[in-house]
Amino acid sequence: MPQWQTRVVILTTACCRFLQWATFARVWYLLDGKMQPPGKLAALASVRLQGLHKPVYHQLSDCGDHVVIMNTRHIAFSGNKWEQKVYSSHTGYPGGFRQVTAAELHRKDPVAIVKLAIYGMLPKNLHRRTLMQRLHLFPDEDIPEDILKNLVEELPQPRKVPRRLDEYTQEEIEAFPRVWSPPEDYRL
Repeated sequence: MPQWQTRVVILTTACCRFLQWATFARVWYLLDGKMQPPGKLAALASVRLQGLHKPVYHQLSDCGDHVVIMNTRHIAFSGNKWEQKVYSSHTGYPGGFRQVTAAELHRKDPVAIVKLAIYGMLPKNLHRRTLMQRLHLFPDEDIPEDILKNLVEELPQPRKVPRRLDEYTQEEIEAFPRVWSPPEDYRL
């Protein structure tokens, strides 16, 4: 084999080796849970934890990434789910059936609702607990320094965060299209 062909083969295998290392490396993702529904956060996180976004994914290969979710204290439910959604568990003893509303569970543990949502989205097999070890949940924006230095990418939020009424400027309020304007002599 000529010398120039040997160099090309070595260069391409080194490039492929780098791509393979990058594919199999564990990447740390950051996800902000402020004003986001737990189900949407769970869908995003479970894909990254399992490694479904990677081209080398296989059910038996462990190629998932780490996911760090902050602001779990500030999640949002639609409708009246804070009072209507019920989380149930059983201790295994007679009379050990427990039911807790989402509001009570969130008051006790601000990360529990997101953790249960992600746990339910993962496949029901022996890999589930291993995948959950790569999930890091924080109730506020306080993330330890050793985790912050590992972060590589911030995932976009699944839903756009709505603005509060006091965050709009007076010009935006006046420029908003009106469906009906009351007459001058109209009383409220």
